[in-house]
Amino acid sequence: MSREQELLIIPKTYKNYVGGAFPRTESGRYYKLNSVDGKHLANVCLSTRKDIRNAVQVARKAQASWQNRTAYNQGQIIYRIAEILSGRRHQFEAELESLGYSKEVAQLELESAIDLIVYFAGWTDKVQQVFGAVNPVASHHFNFSRQEAVGVVGMLAPEAPALLGALAMLLPNMVAGNSSIIIASEKLALPLCTFAEVLETSDVPAGVVNILTGKKEELVGHFVSHMDVDALIADPTLSFELRKELEVGSTSNLKRLHFWATGCTVDEIHSTGKSVIENMAKSAKDPYRILDVQEVKTTWHPISE
Repeated sequence: MSREQELLIIPKTYKNYVGGAFPRTESGRYYKLNSVDGKHLANVCLSTRKDIRNAVQVARKAQASWQNRTAYNQGQIIYRIAEILSGRRHQFEAELESLGYSKEVAQLELESAIDLIVYFAGWTDKVQQVFGAVNPVASHHFNFSRQEAVGVVGMLAPEAPALLGALAMLLPNMVAGNSSIIIASEKLALPLCTFAEVLETSDVPAGVVNILTGKKEELVGHFVSHMDVDALIADPTLSFELRKELEVGSTSNLKRLHFWATGCTVDEIHSTGKSVIENMAKSAKDPYRILDVQEVKTTWHPISE
């Protein structure tokens, strides 16, 4: 590539994805994402407390509408994400390779991500059938229990794998009927930023999925202290200090807190990426994660003699 061609390449500035739009961060700050060989790939937002507050507000407004859609329609929408992602797979593979993935591991992660989306799309109309119950009671009543969404769920995506780790958190939450706010990987944020464009061009209603970028140590405290966040999901690879902050802070409004093993370190992706992705793709297909972000509602109906 000539010097003149290099000068024409302007690194893209990725904004947050909130409410179906791409707003700039309230702070105006950003940081640089570099390729594995040090080239400047993109600029990414450094989000703040105000960005989290805005995301929670739109997520709350969108949640009830998403929960009340038919299970069949939810499945169609989630499956559409897989269709759009499949059509852009080469772009995602190139982005992963620029971040240090081998070609084989990049392809494997995209295949696993698409497969995981299709898998959870099939669960939308099966949750009530599999996990709901009709309960025997010692009275003239018909008593049944059904699963319902908890509401707004915050997620701290693992540092790696860049895309699959975040989807392993997001998809069970969508099937559960919740809205989501995801803080992306800091070092490997590029694939999830591009995934926001996939969501925008699919049928996902605005506000159901919101993606923020930035430093987790700056954002975790604002996440856990927000009284309108109902549950939090994180990966055990977080530092001890951040895990402690989550556990202590989530007691402020008795948030549910779950640590799902969906991630690994960036070094593991570079060294043993294939086995890591394969194991993660299997463990991510755990339908009981859907129950972690749902609550049970029991209803009684009288029965005439």
